Amino acid sequence: MDTGTWPRAAARRELDAAGVQPHLRPAYQRCRVLNAAHGRTYFLATRLLAPAQRPAVHALYGFARWVDDIVDDTDESRTVRDRQQAVDQLDDKLRAGLRAGNSEHPILAALVDTVARHHIDPTLFTDFMASMRMDLTVRSYPTRAALDAYIHGSAAVIGLQLLPVFGTVCPAGEAEPYAAALGGAFQLTNFLRDVGEDLDRGRVYLPLEELAVFGVDQERLVWCREAPDLPVRRALADQVARTRSKYRAAEPGIALLAPWSRPCVRTAFTLYGEILDRIVESGYDVFRRRLAVSGPRRLEVAAGALGAVVAARLLSRRTNV
Repeated sequence: MDTGTWPRAAARRELDAAGVQPHLRPAYQRCRVLNAAHGRTYFLATRLLAPAQRPAVHALYGFARWVDDIVDDTDESRTVRDRQQAVDQLDDKLRAGLRAGNSEHPILAALVDTVARHHIDPTLFTDFMASMRMDLTVRSYPTRAALDAYIHGSAAVIGLQLLPVFGTVCPAGEAEPYAAALGGAFQLTNFLRDVGEDLDRGRVYLPLEELAVFGVDQERLVWCREAPDLPVRRALADQVARTRSKYRAAEPGIALLAPWSRPCVRTAFTLYGEILDRIVESGYDVFRRRLAVSGPRRLEVAAGALGAVVAARLLSRRTNV
């Protein structure tokens, strides 16, 4: 058996379980590949979902990643205007696809199908595209309110998009604030993990007024590329504490999800939260390398969730009898 046989077979089982039509399968498969390649923690967590749920998650992730890659294109021959036009063209195709209920685009075909299947609010994608456009021109955020406005479109809406796929044991509106908060917590974790990479792009995704309390500005962050000094470590420790509070606010929402979706979200919650632990353990050295939870630890957490997956699926079968 070649190394690609098993992933292809797994993808077929998922698409079969979801009842995806043959003409849409290449788009879903492309989204799945994007998820596996670029979202290791998220992709691992999706393995804990029922097979029928996974294609929708891959479609939502694949679309978000596709847009993000356009915005962050490092090809120096492509100007901001070039990337703006590419985003605008994609947005036009997205709006047309959502109106028509179908698309010929290699990524949007899966996304549009997912939106229709799960009755996802189309305005969430309008908000997402607005934040992606901000990345083309905005380099820093002076206040927490300004950053939160960006995070709403870049991350909170992702949690809201996923909520209909995961299902809830309560009216969806009761779970929405928690889903949005968890999306925001994940995004804030990314910002802390990627300080060095973002500086290379001329960006800072930490509120400047909060950094200034510790005597830190963008120039000082650049100066600390080799090793963070005490003021920078204190500023980053403050940002970690604020992000942990976001996780605490989001955690009660996990219990509001359908039982068969909770292990997936709990796994992502745990592993992403542990990125903050790695940041603290490194002495807040987020400038020279991307800190991550180790592969064995990711597998350990996922394996620990398998029991909950089995129990939830057995309960679901008994309930449906």
